[in-house]
Amino acid sequence: MLQVYLVRHGETQWNAERRIQGQSDSPLTAKGEQQAVQVGDRVRTYGITHVIASDLGRTRRTAEIIADACGCGVTFDARLRELDMGVLEQRHLDSLSAEEEAWRRLVVNGTPDGRIPEGESMQELSVRMRAALNACLDLPAGSRPLLVSHGIALGCLVGTILGLPAHAERRLRLRNCSISRVDYQESLWLAPGWVVETAGDVSHLDTPALDELQR
Repeated sequence: MLQVYLVRHGETQWNAERRIQGQSDSPLTAKGEQQAVQVGDRVRTYGITHVIASDLGRTRRTAEIIADACGCGVTFDARLRELDMGVLEQRHLDSLSAEEEAWRRLVVNGTPDGRIPEGESMQELSVRMRAALNACLDLPAGSRPLLVSHGIALGCLVGTILGLPAHAERRLRLRNCSISRVDYQESLWLAPGWVVETAGDVSHLDTPALDELQR
């Protein structure tokens, strides 16, 4: 059975400022750096063999801190990037017009094929996230990878593993530096495939963390 840990990046300046990030970027806050340290402290004894991260700056930094604790290197996979939020990236949530807020809600409220202008649909996101996860099946036997990605992206991935459509209304809380785990298993009772073991665990964090549903 292959176990894959999924970690959302630490808190960023734009998380704290309620700005839309998408595939734009902002650095981790001091709190975000500490959250990543706490993830590293939590997983350092888990036997992590690979840390694989989105190539955006906030996930790169989170992954580097975790990998240092685990004594392994980091590789980057652009398929693990956050949902492309198109023309709304870098905007403060409180500055959106009614029309722009309606565009944003198209990607979080269960609208099939909804997308922000110049952005990406949840279905497109789900295809690349599942491909990045399935790539873990090609790692050497005995591997235990940890993937560092983003709130909407990981929520979409976990939701589709549970059998929800990619565009399903978002009901999964994944806070900054939360840890989830999915397993690929074959058994007498289940068809071969991915199952969710845990989702959104923040018991290793010493202060409350933000989540995408708050924005």
